Amino acid sequence: MTKVKRYFLNQALMRAKIDEYMAQNFYEAGYSGIQVVESGLGTRIHIFAERPALIIGRRGSTIRRLQELFSAVFGFENPQITVSQPDNPELDARIQAFRIARFIERGYHFRRVAFTALRRIISSGAVGVEITISGKLTSERARFEKFRAGKVYKSGQIVDELVDRAVAHAKLPKGIIGVEVIIVKPGAPADYVRVKEEDEVREVIEALREEKEEAEVSMPDELKEMLEEVEESG
Repeated sequence: MTKVKRYFLNQALMRAKIDEYMAQNFYEAGYSGIQVVESGLGTRIHIFAERPALIIGRRGSTIRRLQELFSAVFGFENPQITVSQPDNPELDARIQAFRIARFIERGYHFRRVAFTALRRIISSGAVGVEITISGKLTSERARFEKFRAGKVYKSGQIVDELVDRAVAHAKLPKGIIGVEVIIVKPGAPADYVRVKEEDEVREVIEALREEKEEAEVSMPDELKEMLEEVEESG
């Protein structure tokens, strides 16, 4: 393995460890993700969470502890941390999975929580959403229930472009309940078909007709005669 490959592999492993640490320790804050940008002046770390105040802490106490941790454990030089909400938390699969898991831990019925989350995600503009809750839901025997709305993609390039997936775990006395959330974000899927209105169809027809007339005007006389002969022979 070359030095370049080893460098990028180590960077990816480090980011995965940071992400896992943040997800485990800031579960209640609705942790979403992290961005790490290194420069000559230090390391800029941007944390996304549903409730940034829980990560910032009282008078920035939690942020200062995180700076010490990133510097001592992960080796970042002069880490500068900022915390903010994602652009649309309702379309963030990780935030929604953590939120569902927290409500289940508080004693809410899993079906009620799933349907509420389903409606909120769809009303926020999602193309589709699928929520799977598994574990000892109503009895001692483990099973799963799946809740779906809209169109959900499971394969193809569109999964990399528009699909967001996350998994969370709710810890209950009777066992662990798994929560999987798949959200298809707004966009233009490859198989998306929109039926045009009658006025739009007329505009397209008129545009094609004008293009045809302009082409006939600019057409040489010899070519016109050849086309007329072809039409007569046909």
